[in-house]
Amino acid sequence: MSNYLILYSMRTKAIIHVDRFLGNLNAIRTRIGNERQICVSLKANAYGHGALEIAKRSQEAGANCFGVATVSEGIEIRKGGIKAPVLLLSQGHPAEIPRIIEADLIPFVSDIDFADELNKEASDKKTKLQVHIKIDTGMGRIGCLAEDAAALATHISKCSNLTLKGTATHLASSDSIDRQDIDYTKLQLTRFKKAVAAIKAAGIDPGILHAANSGGIVLHPDSWLDMVRPGILLYGFKAAQEYELPIAHMKKLVKCKALMVEPVMELVSTVALIKKIKKGESVSYGRTWTAPMNTNIAILPAGYADGLPRLASNRWQVIIKGDPYPLIGRICMDQCCIDIGPEPKVERWDEAVIFGSDIIPEDENFPIIMQSAAALAESVRTIPYEILCNVNRRVPRVYK
Repeated sequence: MSNYLILYSMRTKAIIHVDRFLGNLNAIRTRIGNERQICVSLKANAYGHGALEIAKRSQEAGANCFGVATVSEGIEIRKGGIKAPVLLLSQGHPAEIPRIIEADLIPFVSDIDFADELNKEASDKKTKLQVHIKIDTGMGRIGCLAEDAAALATHISKCSNLTLKGTATHLASSDSIDRQDIDYTKLQLTRFKKAVAAIKAAGIDPGILHAANSGGIVLHPDSWLDMVRPGILLYGFKAAQEYELPIAHMKKLVKCKALMVEPVMELVSTVALIKKIKKGESVSYGRTWTAPMNTNIAILPAGYADGLPRLASNRWQVIIKGDPYPLIGRICMDQCCIDIGPEPKVERWDEAVIFGSDIIPEDENFPIIMQSAAALAESVRTIPYEILCNVNRRVPRVYK
């Protein structure tokens, strides 16, 4: 058996559907038009999907640049051969500046002090470093105040070894259809455009303008500007649907078809063992589940260390041969159990889908099985971002 087949058949794995990812990327390109750039977010190992592989596939498909949260993430993809621009979206530490320059990363700059630190190191290394200004228009995290943006841009323009190549902000509630959140997004964009106008009035080119995250791409055409920065949307999830918008706002999207994306990752495990359980016997830590009848259970080599939330204990299911089977007892670090009934159809070494896409049955009399990462997230009161990012690196990624 080849190494690929061994990897593909073993234990627990994350199947990454590259065709779906590329379809999502193309859907975003169609939505925003060819004149705008796309910055693919690779934070947190590409939301658990494998940063280097996603970067390679994105670059081949025409992505313009990449976004990372840490210097180490940027270095990882540089070592993997990625040559495209890489934005450092979070605040770097002064001690990291030599590595930022060495890896040719483009840092966000929020204040004069950090600009000076960057300029000094770039001068020492006799190089020019590209930077983007980050403006806080209402997110409340990194970024200069909108009214200070022109002064920061002026200061950067006087730094001999820095080049201003872009100006950005981040939207706090662009994925919400609540009227107050829609108005807040409009307010952020107004603040951003005013700050950009002040930079231009100071005689400085603000470079590439970018604000739109996934929510902005779906719901706010005014935020698309020169470049968009999709994250969760690329990996198959939308927080809101266009048709749910208030009528007045929806008119701006009237020329746009609904943006359709598909979940890219499936988390799949294997039935490692089947055993009989008698009525009244308990399963797993804390004895939170007791057999109501004589039954059979299957043990899967997947636990919270692999990315299956412990909070999903006794409230989630896996799919085997198209049928759902409930998780029973507490999910352990490396294993979990499912009830497969007194006369099981399940066999040892069968594949078990922990999450993937929702399953729509051919027979309309049967309900849809909500099996996506979004449904799992809802069951444990979190968001699909967290489910995807928590799939541990020890879980092999298999690219299909």
